[in-house]
Amino acid sequence: MPDFIPFALPEIGDDEINEVVDTLKSGWVTSGPKVKRFESDFEAYIGKGLKAIAVNSATSGLHMALEALGVTAGDEIIVPSLTFTSTAEVGIYLGATIKLVDVDPITLTIDINAIKNAITPKTKVIMPVHYAGLSCNMDEILKIAKQNNLKVVEDAAHALPTLYKGKMIGTLRSDITVFSFYANKTITTGEGGMVVTRDSKLAKRLRIMRLHGIDRDASERFHSKKAASYFYQIVAAGFKYNMTDINASIGIHQLKKLPGFFKRRQYLSQRYYEFLDDMPLILPFKESKDNASSCHLFVIRIMDDVKINRDDLIAFLASKGVSTSVHYVPLHRQPYWKEKYHLKNEDFPETEKAYQSMITLPLYSAMTDAQQDQVIDALSEAFLP
Repeated sequence: MPDFIPFALPEIGDDEINEVVDTLKSGWVTSGPKVKRFESDFEAYIGKGLKAIAVNSATSGLHMALEALGVTAGDEIIVPSLTFTSTAEVGIYLGATIKLVDVDPITLTIDINAIKNAITPKTKVIMPVHYAGLSCNMDEILKIAKQNNLKVVEDAAHALPTLYKGKMIGTLRSDITVFSFYANKTITTGEGGMVVTRDSKLAKRLRIMRLHGIDRDASERFHSKKAASYFYQIVAAGFKYNMTDINASIGIHQLKKLPGFFKRRQYLSQRYYEFLDDMPLILPFKESKDNASSCHLFVIRIMDDVKINRDDLIAFLASKGVSTSVHYVPLHRQPYWKEKYHLKNEDFPETEKAYQSMITLPLYSAMTDAQQDQVIDALSEAFLP
């Protein structure tokens, strides 16, 4: 068997390990000084005037974002079908109705006309997903939102550090942006996420709701030297969504390394573009300098006239030691969503076409040129006449 190439692999070094050890030795392992430091570092990285709230996952961040914006039963939320279920499920937690829509055939991000057609008097939020690291058409989305008095929550799980017209995702004029630090993302904390907003009132609500609706952080209550420091007030029925100092310890150093990680991902992506260009594949939409993808995923699509189908190609690559994935089995095909909203495949023609032919290739900052060559050689062999 050839060497096995994993689909994704986090790049964690001694800096992260030593910081975690320091946290464990400190005696304070839940939300505390390391979380505050990570949040502060993230605010400094992403830009002035933004508030960063660390959470235990992007899913919890999206849930809190909708709650903070007042989403309730009967409201409608517009979501692309080509996404992970967390983007949509968080609306169900609040009793909202999810309006799944199609994607653009070139970028695979949410289709602007589909958004317009999905708006009703009950629509409350548009949730664009920056697919594979490429930004959605945010100017148009924000324009539609303003015209219809709608809120915008960006699912930026794939989008650190994506640029849109020269501006980093998270710094635009949407209401809230949510990033993911899951194991395969551009940086990781193991599990975790970050919610970003310019609105101080929303930030205050998010901080309260991430820990049971308590009006004070645990570190303020247990490490304070003031009299009666134990006292706190429950001001809302909140959640248990806080990030721990253990996770934040990893994130502090991952964030420092992000520029290097990003440079490596760009290099590897460019090699894919160069070496796969003459194969019967549709390669990811090539972004401009001002619309730079985070290069989180490299999603290829097999052309229509190719004899080998998607699943057979996945099996062939696996036989060559190459692990792949598919992003995603669309929500309109998933039993829960399909049955709940009586969805039909033909209602999502572009998502369907993309899904039938797509494969996500291995891409991670620790990937060597030799490992990538193995992936490229396997693809080349698969398409031999």
